[in-house]
Amino acid sequence: MLASQLYDKYRYENCAVLALNDGGVVIGSQIAVKLHCSVNLLMMSEIILPRENKALAGITSSGEMIYNSEYSSGQIEEYKRDYFNLIEQEKLSKMRDMNRLVGMNGTVKKSLLRGHHVIIVSDGLENGFQLDLAAEFLKPIKVESLVVAVPFASVKAVDRMHVLADDLYCMNVVSDYIATDHYYDQKKMPSHKDVLETIEKIILNWK
Repeated sequence: MLASQLYDKYRYENCAVLALNDGGVVIGSQIAVKLHCSVNLLMMSEIILPRENKALAGITSSGEMIYNSEYSSGQIEEYKRDYFNLIEQEKLSKMRDMNRLVGMNGTVKKSLLRGHHVIIVSDGLENGFQLDLAAEFLKPIKVESLVVAVPFASVKAVDRMHVLADDLYCMNVVSDYIATDHYYDQKKMPSHKDVLETIEKIILNWK
């Protein structure tokens, strides 16, 4: 359904799907097949401090890092000072774990994004933090436009889409977002290995 919404506008354009998680690849692969384009996975991980419920920062497998804008600048500076060693350890640990998952070649081929309409896809967005991290990753890449396409998103996430994206598609805006799994009848996900194989097969198909 989401792929069909994108089809009329982008079927003759140079597009590339950038999934934010494994669930995003499952959905993004349907968009990629419909638009005859590649799908990439941007691995990212959150850094959460002890006794905190929300992430302080996020980092991608290629090293881009941002702090969560839901914290004030004063709070961030205080946490950076008080937890400097822990944050540095978490950065290294998260990058090591992500790179082990994606392998030596990674899962984002920047050459497939440059000059394209980049369609950011997730299976659901509880907030806009992942979008901020994806935008940070894309900063040095000259893209034609930034499009966000999700089946479910919170009001906060949609507000962030309006700031960051040139175009957006959200099938369901949820005022009281619970958890992404809650909104799906079938909750079983393919293995991460199968997800990576899906990416490679789609990229090879359109080369």
